[in-house]
Amino acid sequence: MAEGERLDVRKTYKLYIGGKFPRTESGRSYLVSDAKGKPWANACRGSRKDVRDAVQAARKAAPGWSGATAYNRGQVLYRVAEMLEGRREQFVDEVARAEGVTRRVAAETVDKAVDRWVWYAGWADKLTQVFGSANPVAGPYFNFSVPEPTGVVGVVAPAASSLLGLVSRLAPVIVSGNTCVVVASETRPLPAITLAEVLATSDLPGGVVNLLTGFAAELVGPLASHLDVNALDLGGLDLALYREAELAAAENVKRVVPPVKLSARDWLSDAKGQDPYWIAAFLEIKTVWHPIGV
Repeated sequence: MAEGERLDVRKTYKLYIGGKFPRTESGRSYLVSDAKGKPWANACRGSRKDVRDAVQAARKAAPGWSGATAYNRGQVLYRVAEMLEGRREQFVDEVARAEGVTRRVAAETVDKAVDRWVWYAGWADKLTQVFGSANPVAGPYFNFSVPEPTGVVGVVAPAASSLLGLVSRLAPVIVSGNTCVVVASETRPLPAITLAEVLATSDLPGGVVNLLTGFAAELVGPLASHLDVNALDLGGLDLALYREAELAAAENVKRVVPPVKLSARDWLSDAKGQDPYWIAAFLEIKTVWHPIGV
C-alpha cells in the first residue's frame, strides 16, 4: 500500500432488539455490497437465538404499547417521521447506493417514506371508528365490536424497496398497538438498520420494533414456527420460502399475509403502497355486550 493511503474500515451493523443494538449471539456477519457489487459494510448474520430474543422483547413491550392511547401512538409515529426527515440526506445516499437508483429517485423514495409514516399516524385514532361498530340488537343491552391488536407480528421486509417497502409494511402493523420482529432485506439491509437508529432515538418504546439482519432462509423458519408469534406479514418473502413458512405457521394457527408482488416503483404509488386494510389485517375484533342501565 502506497504511503498516504489507508485501508477502508467497513462498519459492522448490529441488530436492533429491545431498544438496544446487540451483536448477534452467533458472532457471525456477512458482507453487504452496493448495487454495483462494491463491498460496502458488514451486517450481523442473525440466528435462531436472535429470533427468540427478539420475540421475547416484542412480547415484553406489547402490554405497554397496546395500552397506550391511540392519540399517543399517532404522536409517536409522527415523531418517527420528523426524525426521518431530519436525516433525509443520509437516507437518500443509502437508498441510492443500495438500490442503484439516481439521487432524484432516492429522494422521492425517502420523502414518500416520511409521508407514509405521517399517513399511518393519522389512522391511529380513526381505526376504531372505521373497523369497529355499534351493533343493533333486540334486547336491553348495547353490543359493540371493538378492534384490538393481534399481538406479536413477524414482518419480512420487501427486498425490492429496502426503505419505503419496509415502512409501508411496518407502520400499519404497529399503529394499532401490535409489536413486531422484522427480518430486513437480505441483500439491502443498511437502510433498514439506519431506520432502526431513527426508531431508537424517537419516542417509540424499546421492543415495539425489533430488527434482524441475515439470511431469510435461516430466520423466517424459526420466526414462523415460534409459538409466541401471533401473525406473519410475509409480504417480502420469496415464493420459494413462503410454503415452508406457511406450514410452520399452521402449528399454532397464525394469521398469515402472503407475499406482495410490488416493484420498487409500485411502492411509490399511494394507490398501491398504502392501505387502511393493511392495518385491519392485524386486528382482532372483540364483541362486547353491555347492559343498559335503568
